[in-house]
Amino acid sequence: MSLRYHARQSVSVAQLARYLESALRFAQGAGEVILPYFRGNIEIENKASEGRFDPVTAADRAAEKRIRDEIAVAFPGHGVFGEEHAHQPGDGLTWVVDPIDGTRAFMTGMLHWGVLIALFDGEEPILGVMHQPFTGEYFFGTNTEARYRRGSDQRTLRARQCDGLAHATLASTGAFLNASVEDHDAFHAVRRSVRLTRYGGDCYLYCLLAMGLIDLAIEVDLKPYDIQALTPIIRGAGGVVTTWDGGNPAMGGRIVAAGDSRVHRAAMEMLEKHG
Repeated sequence: MSLRYHARQSVSVAQLARYLESALRFAQGAGEVILPYFRGNIEIENKASEGRFDPVTAADRAAEKRIRDEIAVAFPGHGVFGEEHAHQPGDGLTWVVDPIDGTRAFMTGMLHWGVLIALFDGEEPILGVMHQPFTGEYFFGTNTEARYRRGSDQRTLRARQCDGLAHATLASTGAFLNASVEDHDAFHAVRRSVRLTRYGGDCYLYCLLAMGLIDLAIEVDLKPYDIQALTPIIRGAGGVVTTWDGGNPAMGGRIVAAGDSRVHRAAMEMLEKHG
């Protein structure tokens, strides 16, 4: 069963604060489960077929189970939608979980991976957490505010201003090698218009956008658990995130995020023109 839009659930300010505190705790617990596997000799399973590669490890599954178990105790009426286990419908609020976003980076010992946890109200994610357990970093937001925490370093996240594509730094997890011809051409039209393009990063690149170090991120074929936790962080930092046609990004698909609305608008216009 896939995640679907439904009647929006009302959440008070006090409830939101409690949910965010819980999400941070869930992410920390998942990180404790994951770290013993990192840079170790772990078995990798391919979930895909027909020559594709979609890896999963015991760390992914164990971390999602830890998160689900903690949600069941703290909020037994809530639903859970995760990458590795079955969708569990609830009372209207749904936790959207990717236990390790960036499994390819994780399995190769690189650092661009993280635990993603969002709370979906039926229309939008109302909070999001990205936790990188190895570095001890937390990026979190509620659409109106975004914060960063690593040990004693705690600060507000703020996306940077950028007046156009010519001055922008673009990032994308892949090089659009598996995209349609139209999407490939549209992406590379934007790439040719920006100052710098960096590949790789998964969830990390969106957090760096919220931190003001990247201006633009463009992806295709994201799932809800790939983008929902990142959306409140980007928006809370003053950025913009939508689908390529300007729609709600909550269900994933083709995603464009920018720190400055001018860059977002210019990127969408170019994607439409060349796609």
